[in-house]
Amino acid sequence: MVAYGAEQRVRVPVLRTRWLRQTFVHWPFPPEAVQALLPRELVADEYDGVAWVGLTPFVMADARPAGVPAAVPGLPSFAETNLRTYVRREDGRDGIWFLAVQVACPLMLAARAVGAPYTLGHLRVGTDGDTVSYTGRQGGGRVSYRLDVRPGEPVQPTERDVWLTSRWRAYTRRLGVLFETPVEHEPWPLAGAAVDVLEETLTAAVGLPVPLDKPVVHYSPGVRHVRLGPSRPLVA
Repeated sequence: MVAYGAEQRVRVPVLRTRWLRQTFVHWPFPPEAVQALLPRELVADEYDGVAWVGLTPFVMADARPAGVPAAVPGLPSFAETNLRTYVRREDGRDGIWFLAVQVACPLMLAARAVGAPYTLGHLRVGTDGDTVSYTGRQGGGRVSYRLDVRPGEPVQPTERDVWLTSRWRAYTRRLGVLFETPVEHEPWPLAGAAVDVLEETLTAAVGLPVPLDKPVVHYSPGVRHVRLGPSRPLVA
């Protein structure tokens, strides 16, 4: 069972921020299809006998180093979109593996130093009445997505909902070294979401086949007390 609250305290964060207006779109895939995209140190995590891949667009707001208060004017806010899956190490510690990351802020490209697959993209998050719209493209539009959702009523998360959304570390790899980055924030407030438009080429671009079923979709207004810890190399 994945913990609903953060598994650890991030006492000395390198980055504090808010993650707002986030939609979770999760597709089931054959575990072997996801495993083929992972480094040897990680195993595709499974729920109900399948691996899951999530498209998660959101707004990163008031991103700042530790010690800088949120009230400081001019803190950056920008759109980001992750294509991610869920993994475990041999010791059982679970986490996120990013298959692709589009971001609208060049400063975030610094995460490439630990192998995070950040690329600059043209991203937009907007609202029109009760609809939240996300668009993103890179590479001249060859890799792109469009997502329009209508958030519904808040839901009490099921075990699967928690498994899909509550992960407390990310794994990346660079120059043959696996890194772990811890994260802490309050539990996600989740709502159902109706999808009006979903068009994407991200999954095919990273080498995934057609998913096994329709996506599971949630919306969250966001979490406002995000603390990212320093990335540390993991020694075998």
